[in-house]
Amino acid sequence: MDLHLDYSKLKLQIATGENCFSMQRGSFSYKFKTTNRTNLKLSSDIVTNGKHILVFSGPNHRECTFEVGEDNGLYHMVCTRFPAGFNRWSLTFPCSAGEHFYGCGETHSKFDLKGELVRIWVAEHQNAKRIGLKIIRDTIHGKKAERSFPFSLYESYYAQPTFVSSDKFFIHVNTDAYAEFDFRKSDAVVINLQSPPDIALGIADSFEQLSSKIAEFLGHQGKLPDWIYEGGILAIQQGPDIIEEKLQKALNAGAKVSGIWSQDWCGCRKTGFGYQVMWNWKYDKDLYPDLPEKIKDWKSKGIRFLGYINPFLALEKDLYKEASDKGYCVKDKNGKDYLVTITTFPAAMVDFTNPEAYLWYKNIIKDNMIGIGMSGWMADFGEYLPSDCILHSGENPWHIHNRWPAIWAQLNKEAIEETGMQDEVFFFTRAGHTGTISASSMMWTGDQHVDWSIEDGLPSVIPATLSLAMSGYGVTHSDVGGYTTIMNMTRGKDLLLRWMELSVFSPLWRSHEGNQPGRNVQFGDDEDLTAQLARCTRLHALLGWYIKDLVNQNAKNGTPVMRPLFYHYDEEQCFEETTEYLLGKDLLVAPVITENSISRKIYLPNDVWVHAFTGKEYTGGILSVDAPIGCPPVFVRKKSSNCSKLLESFEQLNKQI
Repeated sequence: MDLHLDYSKLKLQIATGENCFSMQRGSFSYKFKTTNRTNLKLSSDIVTNGKHILVFSGPNHRECTFEVGEDNGLYHMVCTRFPAGFNRWSLTFPCSAGEHFYGCGETHSKFDLKGELVRIWVAEHQNAKRIGLKIIRDTIHGKKAERSFPFSLYESYYAQPTFVSSDKFFIHVNTDAYAEFDFRKSDAVVINLQSPPDIALGIADSFEQLSSKIAEFLGHQGKLPDWIYEGGILAIQQGPDIIEEKLQKALNAGAKVSGIWSQDWCGCRKTGFGYQVMWNWKYDKDLYPDLPEKIKDWKSKGIRFLGYINPFLALEKDLYKEASDKGYCVKDKNGKDYLVTITTFPAAMVDFTNPEAYLWYKNIIKDNMIGIGMSGWMADFGEYLPSDCILHSGENPWHIHNRWPAIWAQLNKEAIEETGMQDEVFFFTRAGHTGTISASSMMWTGDQHVDWSIEDGLPSVIPATLSLAMSGYGVTHSDVGGYTTIMNMTRGKDLLLRWMELSVFSPLWRSHEGNQPGRNVQFGDDEDLTAQLARCTRLHALLGWYIKDLVNQNAKNGTPVMRPLFYHYDEEQCFEETTEYLLGKDLLVAPVITENSISRKIYLPNDVWVHAFTGKEYTGGILSVDAPIGCPPVFVRKKSSNCSKLLESFEQLNKQI
């Protein structure tokens, strides 16, 4: 697609539009009013000072002017003049019928976006309406893991106006407003914008080069603390006594534990949805007496402590009272604190456009989290900024809503940098947009369901991770075991065993108890589970040298840790594969993603592969391999310089267990 060479193939439509969105629990209803649609044609292409000046003309003397130029290996197309009163632009670019498209932030139900309309609007992915529809559907028709809803029903925590083509180019639109990328036509891509087009195009000879160009343009992620490669992070909550009991059980079983993650460090809230966090960001002295001393004690034993924070404040607690009294909260149209309902309760959101509020919240992290010895935390949410709120800065919330997660990530990053703890402390986020790449330490793929569904369960981790990778975000992990538990959707033993395996082959191994811990199988429930915990956390640590190198490569060059097969293999099957991935260039991972399976069908690209657990060699093609618990289909590239060392890591596991 030589977009920069043949501008005569571009099509432009302008219009006047109005958004009529409504938000409920972070999910949006999308309605539009559009008038004055006008088609413009390219009427002039003049080269001056090394730039193309394109003029598109239409009825009633309506014209749009674009400047197209090259800067540092990237092509930029910017709308410099347009008719007054118009605020909608639709640009159509040619594509080939066999072309594939990836990215746009994070998509859970599909990886290849050809045939779909993608909204660029940050929202709650796990909305109550769709969960309800799923429960009704499964109750009436029975559970079928391979079934999914139409793509239009899905929203995304991380929406970014960037996509990559299988023809090795990327397009990024410099906009924070609502946008749509329309891949439904076989011969064209349509970009629908609500701000004047400002488009960057990068072309490369390989996907590695393309990732490097994206990183140079959109930003680099940093390195991670060394301690995270030393084992798994266990989700344990409900106070130090429970932590000690479950931690000791894991250690006695032989688990390699690098950290404890207690999301209720600041207290708990029991609701109809489950066991949730009390959003008052200071340690709860009733539930966690002497927490700073406990954190110091655990750290002396090589086990770090992690917590939880988000941009909201609990209305019942003192931090909200302080924020409200100082005018630090996002306001509604009546000048009152805008209260947003999350699951079953309302909360207030801190206004990060207020410099004083921004500094106040950053200091909460510095004093109440880093200050008591935390080594990391989940920086949750970021998607919920209402489009009808009033901000301290006076900015239009329509134009800052998408940017809010990046602002939230930047606040967390600054808290760590200003305390000089970059080598010791990290955080992970779930929401994102342009700007998140350089601000956030790591993503996690959000609140997966505790099931096998391709749309929201264990299998959805793979397309979510790979779509982020192709958007420029290369360090991602998931909750081991999933999170969302509701009605008859609960975590079974087989699911947890298989999720433990998958997470070995990711940058971070971190478990989650789910929102209803008592209804979910947990890692210490029986000998099989504790044995699998030990095996998986130890293997993750044994592979730490390899994963660390991949994370550092990502920080330097933008090459993602977990990559699609086509990243290194130009084979049609690789462009369509959504259930396997490459961990770096040298490990191919095909997780077991169907319930009660002891084998799975896989596709191996044209190369020589060594089964990591059995040592058996395979060449490319479709085949079925045995996959008992503890022995998932994982293959080492034989021609790799790392082959012997990788195989040795797997052999060491058998000697340790």
